Amino acid sequence: MIQGVAAAAGVAIGKAFVLPTWEWDVPDQKLDTVDLTREFERLYEGIRTSKHEIESMKTEFSEIAGPEESSIFDAHIAILEDPEFMNEIRGIIERQYKAAEVAVQEATDHFVTMFDLLDDEYMKERAADIKDVGNRLLKHLLGAPEVKLPSDNEPYVLVAKELPPSQLVHLNPQHVLGIITLMGGKTSHSAIMARALGIPLVSGLEVELDTLVQTGETVVVDGDNGLIYVGPDTDTVSHYRKLRTQQQQRKQQLELLSKVDSVTRDGVRVRLSANISSVKELEIALKHGAEGVGLFRTEFMYMDRHALPTEQEQFDIYRVVAQKAGGEPIVIRTLDIGGDKELDYFELPEEENPFLGYRAIRICLDHRDMFKTQLRAILRASAHGKVKIMYPMISSLEELRSAGDVLDEAKRELDGEGIAYDRGIEVGIMIEVPAAVAIADLLAGECDFFSIGSNDLVQYVLAVDRMNEHIAHMYNPYHPAVLRMLRATINAANDAGIPVSVCGEMAGDERSLPFWLHLGVHRLSMSPQSLLRIKQSVLHTTARDAGAMAADWMKLRTSHEIERELDIYIKAFQAVMNQDQKLASLTSCKAN
Repeated sequence: MIQGVAAAAGVAIGKAFVLPTWEWDVPDQKLDTVDLTREFERLYEGIRTSKHEIESMKTEFSEIAGPEESSIFDAHIAILEDPEFMNEIRGIIERQYKAAEVAVQEATDHFVTMFDLLDDEYMKERAADIKDVGNRLLKHLLGAPEVKLPSDNEPYVLVAKELPPSQLVHLNPQHVLGIITLMGGKTSHSAIMARALGIPLVSGLEVELDTLVQTGETVVVDGDNGLIYVGPDTDTVSHYRKLRTQQQQRKQQLELLSKVDSVTRDGVRVRLSANISSVKELEIALKHGAEGVGLFRTEFMYMDRHALPTEQEQFDIYRVVAQKAGGEPIVIRTLDIGGDKELDYFELPEEENPFLGYRAIRICLDHRDMFKTQLRAILRASAHGKVKIMYPMISSLEELRSAGDVLDEAKRELDGEGIAYDRGIEVGIMIEVPAAVAIADLLAGECDFFSIGSNDLVQYVLAVDRMNEHIAHMYNPYHPAVLRMLRATINAANDAGIPVSVCGEMAGDERSLPFWLHLGVHRLSMSPQSLLRIKQSVLHTTARDAGAMAADWMKLRTSHEIERELDIYIKAFQAVMNQDQKLASLTSCKAN
């Protein structure tokens, strides 16, 4: 048994295929002065080809896992465009008269070593991205073939020193049972991708690749506990086969819930809808029983392009989503760029703190023609389904009213052109900044619904950037200040008689369910992958009892106290669910 890092959950048993290391020997050759121009041309051609390949891989992965997860490849493109990295390469060519491939190798090694020396796990894993990009560029400069995976149909466990996203993207989840890598951790891009693909992954093994396992040997991958067994004995294989069967049965049991109404044991209905970025994600969500879309992130429609999408292009997508939803509501959030979301063709100002800067509704109100184009497309789609409009990052009545003015202008234009739309279309806002919470009663009087964006709300309330490794541990949705903000927002919505939903990560967290039942939130929107798991929790919950517990938790004074109670609750709750499932299985067996 070898202990590693549990990077992606699940169990895999199969024969290993050891992937050769994607590295090449680069001769350290000097050049004559006259060859400099040619080397720069070779470098730029290699960069163009590498970018094209990465963009193709992003598109390929997006079709499997959705645009949000595929944005991992934006980081690789950013490395190829990074001035420091490129200046280092050019400097080596120009000052030391070295070939382009030598310069790329030396620059890559320099930055990888620099990042590896930092005592920061996040930065170490970004070093892997730099190495991946450097190796791809080297491949083109050297004319080397890409390392190929097995082409036969026999499933295997992939073993590698490291598995960069550019290789992981080509894996067929039907052929790859599990993955073992010597390098990497839970937050690496490869781990994120493996979880999106549903492939068990154990990484961070402190052994040499050639001594770990040989191609063809049987291995067990325990992605839940970070364990590897090479040449396992009969008892170990039997144990993990049983465990894998149980996991598959649990997955199948969850899939049976897709057509079941989401109702608590004491009859409280909880509507579960999906957060999507594409038509493909909607199709997955509907298979999992989604009751419409609580958040359609339209910004991904604007990415991977060279210009803004036209009104017709947007309308075509919104219409398809509205029609596929079959009468269920579709909440379309207007363009939310800025912060960590940029468009190549839409220049945003350099900002010291972009999350508190020029983004979302602020940009749209400054670019009214762009905003109106999107609103016209949404309005036109509303004639084909139950479409709603939602504005992001509203912090004042002035913003809400200004957005309403643009919407009214779009309506007048469509009226003049004789184009149909839903004249009663509902307009809501995301509650994600403290200012909106403070004036929630005023905002509720001038919109049709609230949707709480818990991710940003937690970040802004606690002044914590959750992507900052130094303070990410302080990002806590169960901080008393956050819970009070939620209560104030929901009370304001209830007093105004408008519905309120939650579309942030808290919606997909089983621990949050008692809070929603206590506060009276019966609409939750989450990733398609979370729908069945949360529905199962709803079906096993008694709203009255869970709500009473949450009422007591909200009286606690610290995050630590609240989380301690949540841990006790979730362990007891899971034990009850497991017992219920055993009883259901026994009953089913006896009936058969």
